[in-house]
Amino acid sequence: MRADSNRYDAAHITVLCGSDAIRKRPGMYVGSTGERGLHQLVFEIVGRAVDEVLTGRAGSVAVTLTPDGGVRVADDGPGVRVEAAGETGDGDGPGLEALLTRVMTAAESGGPDAAVMGLAGVGPCVANALSSRLTAEVRRQGTRWVQEYIRGVAVAPPIAMGPATDSGTTITFQPDPDIFGNVECSFTALADRFRDAAFLNRGLDIALTDARFPGGPRAARFRFPGGAGDFVAFLDGRAGEPLHPDVVAFEWEDERMAGTAEVALRWRMSGRGQLRGFANSRHTPDGGTHVLGFLDGAAGAVNAWAREQRLLRAAGGDLGADRVGRGLTAVVSVKLRRPEFEGATRSTLGGAVVRTCVEEGVRQRLGNWLDEHPEQAAAISRHLVGADGN
Repeated sequence: MRADSNRYDAAHITVLCGSDAIRKRPGMYVGSTGERGLHQLVFEIVGRAVDEVLTGRAGSVAVTLTPDGGVRVADDGPGVRVEAAGETGDGDGPGLEALLTRVMTAAESGGPDAAVMGLAGVGPCVANALSSRLTAEVRRQGTRWVQEYIRGVAVAPPIAMGPATDSGTTITFQPDPDIFGNVECSFTALADRFRDAAFLNRGLDIALTDARFPGGPRAARFRFPGGAGDFVAFLDGRAGEPLHPDVVAFEWEDERMAGTAEVALRWRMSGRGQLRGFANSRHTPDGGTHVLGFLDGAAGAVNAWAREQRLLRAAGGDLGADRVGRGLTAVVSVKLRRPEFEGATRSTLGGAVVRTCVEEGVRQRLGNWLDEHPEQAAAISRHLVGADGN
C-alpha cells in the first residue's frame, strides 16, 4: 500500500452551493423528507408573505392547494423587487432572484414584527430548491413579471409579460417527488399552523383553499382581532366549563428583554391545563423561560391575593405553580428582537432576562385584574386552594 493512499486533503473536498447543497441534505433545511418537511416548504414561502402583512405592506395572504398537486401563495403587497428591471436595493428586501436562490441568513433576526414560519430561517430558496418546478409572478409598478425555475435553477431571467392592474407577489411550486415520498399537503395541518399564526398576530388575514377535489373546494379564513384572548377562547371551546366568564388578557413591552409579551388565560372547573408558549410566533413545545416566567408570575399573583383575603392559612405554604396551573388554559407569546433558542430544533426558549420580565409583568397585571374582579378572583382562589388542601 502506498504511504499516501489514505491522505485526505483539499482535493477530496466537494463544495456544494445554492440549490445543490439543499437538495443534497434536505433534512438540514426542512427537518425531514416526510410530511413535516413537505409542509415546511409551504411555511417558508408563506412566511415572506405573512411578514409583508405584519409590516403593513400587504393586506392579506391567500394559499391554494391546486388540482395538479402544487401550492400557490399570493399576497397583495407592492411586489418583490425585480433585478431584471434595473432595480437596486431600496430597503424593501432582497430582489426576486436573490430571494429564490440565496439562503437568507438574516431571516431569523427579522425583529419582533416578523412571524417565524420556517424551520431554520433560510427563506423561500429552500422551497425553490426542493421543488420540481416553481413559477414566480410579480406585479410591481405597473408591470407583470414572470420567472420559472426547475429544481432551484432559473430557466431564464424574469420576463416582463405586460401591464399589471394590481400589485403583489404570487409563487406557485410543485414539491419534488424525487425528494419527498408523498407530495400531497394536509389541509388540516396547514390550517392549524395558519390559525395559530393569525391568533398570535392581530393584523394577519390569511386564507387557505383546497381546490384538489372535484366535489368543490373547501376553504378557511383566519383573522382574529382579539389576539391571544381569542386563542384561549378557542382552546377552551374543546374543554370543560370555565370557572370564570372572562378571559384575562394583557400585553406589554419590556426593553430589558428587547421585545413584547402577550398573555391570555382562563381557569376551568376541571380538566388538565393547556399551556401553549410561542416565541416570535414559533411554537415552543418544550417551553422555556417565557413559560416558566408566566407560571411564576401567575402563582405569585394568586398567592398574594389569596393571602390578603385570608383564603390561605397563615401557617400553610403558598400554592405552587403546578397547582395554579390546574385547569388553566393559557397562551404565552413573546416577540423578541434577539430570541435565544436552546438546541437545534428551537423547541425551547432561553434567556434568563425573559423569565424575569414575564414573571414581573404577569404578577403585576394579573394581580391588578384580581383586585378589580373580586368575585371572579374569589372563585379562582377557592378552587385552587381547595385543590391544594389548604
